[in-house]
Formats: sequence, C-alpha cells, structure tokens
Amino acid sequence: MPRLEEFGEMLSKMSAGEKAQVLNWVVQDLGDALPGIDSRPDVCGGAACIVRTRIPVWLLEQTRSLGATEQALLAAYPSLRAEDLVNAWNYARAHADEIGRQIRANETA
Repeated sequence: MPRLEEFGEMLSKMSAGEKAQVLNWVVQDLGDALPGIDSRPDVCGGAACIVRTRIPVWLLEQTRSLGATEQALLAAYPSLRAEDLVNAWNYARAHADEIGRQIRANETA
C-alpha cells in the first residue's frame, strides 16, 4: 500500500474527475462518520447537528438554499466556524435524502 506522500504525488497528477472519484470512495469508506457532525437522540430529535451546538445541518442547508451566504450564517450563529459549514455542506451532500426529508418536515410543522 502506498505511503501518504506517494498518494499525494499520485493525487497531484490526477484529473478533477479522478479526484472526485477518489473522494467518493473515501466518503463511502467513512460511511456516516463525517467530522464535526453529531447525531444524538437527545439533541434536536436526533437530527444531525454541528458538534458543540444544537444547530441542525438541515437548518443550515435550508437557509443556504434560500440565499443566505456563509458570511451571513457565521454572523447569525456566532458559535459556528467556517470549518463547521464545510462539514455541514459535506454532510448535506452525502445525506441529501435525509436532509431533504427534515427540511420538508420542518416546513410543514
């Protein structure tokens, strides 16, 4: 198995499409383990939230889809960091069906 440095060299020679495929493999390998996101039954009804907060990923994704910028989100939620938003977008992308269901459920509530 190649060392990390060798992998970095290989990665630098890949096309954008090849890198995207590698990223898909990594995400699949990680399964539900995405950094900075936690889901606990006793917090926000079990919805995936930003670690250290009670801010659900679905809420951030919905707000972004309504036109909010990352700067606006960071200003509205002072406990958030830019890294948290990256983690939220990654989670939302990897769990699009789940996030969509949560957004729809909260729109009708």
